[in-house]
Amino acid sequence: MSHHIKPTSVDSYLSGICHQLEHLYPEVRKARQSHLVARTLKGCKRLYNTPTKRKRPLSTDDLEILLNSFPPLSHDNLLFRTLLLCGFFALHRLGELAWPDNPKARSSRKLIRRASVTFETDTCSYTLPGHKGDALFEGSTVVLAKRDDCMDPIAALAAYIEARDCSFPYHPQLFLTSSGTPPTRHWFLSRMLKVISDNVGGHSLRAGGATHFAACGWPDDRIQALGRWSSSQYRIYIRKNPVILQALLNARSPITQTPSTTVESSPKPSSHQRA
Repeated sequence: MSHHIKPTSVDSYLSGICHQLEHLYPEVRKARQSHLVARTLKGCKRLYNTPTKRKRPLSTDDLEILLNSFPPLSHDNLLFRTLLLCGFFALHRLGELAWPDNPKARSSRKLIRRASVTFETDTCSYTLPGHKGDALFEGSTVVLAKRDDCMDPIAALAAYIEARDCSFPYHPQLFLTSSGTPPTRHWFLSRMLKVISDNVGGHSLRAGGATHFAACGWPDDRIQALGRWSSSQYRIYIRKNPVILQALLNARSPITQTPSTTVESSPKPSSHQRA
């Protein structure tokens, strides 16, 4: 089968077949886990496996290019800039900020609410109601810290909210396009790819942020907490060779400013106030 089907897919197909046949053949899983089957699959993966193709991470230079290409002159530009900076510095999955393109996969439960946003002196926070690593929908509080440059996510969010509240004061969702609907994955990517089409995609935001913080010297556990990863899978998002990362760290002065952070917690609607 591995001649025309990826070995990883063959592995999944066998598991699915076992699930369907287990009530008829109780010993089918034992056969699936046999030494012969395991060694055969391992050999197929060695012979026919193909390398994983991952989109490159966005860099801070890419962010500057995108921000210059979408000046804050319209509602949709303000929204795009906010999604871009929040996605990068809070290590968001694109699906946490935008709706899927398939209407059947959309859920209003996963949308960030306007009422959850709170501004402090140098920080801003909002509640992420649910994400891939939060199976019980306990929610997480995402905190962004102020930056003293053009890539300040708090300034972008504040400017967007001012425009959003004027146009849609009674809509509960935080992120809305000029038409009053939540942005979709295609809405965001189509804008980004108009400017930067060099092997970037939806994961480029999250991978770019993780790589950025690794290059800034953040320890692994803080990057994992910031990105709300429940396992060590976050390591695949750091897309720089360890030698290059170490060279960057050696060239940097000690980091004194924390660009952003996140704290895992249950949402407490009563304590959130509209900014």
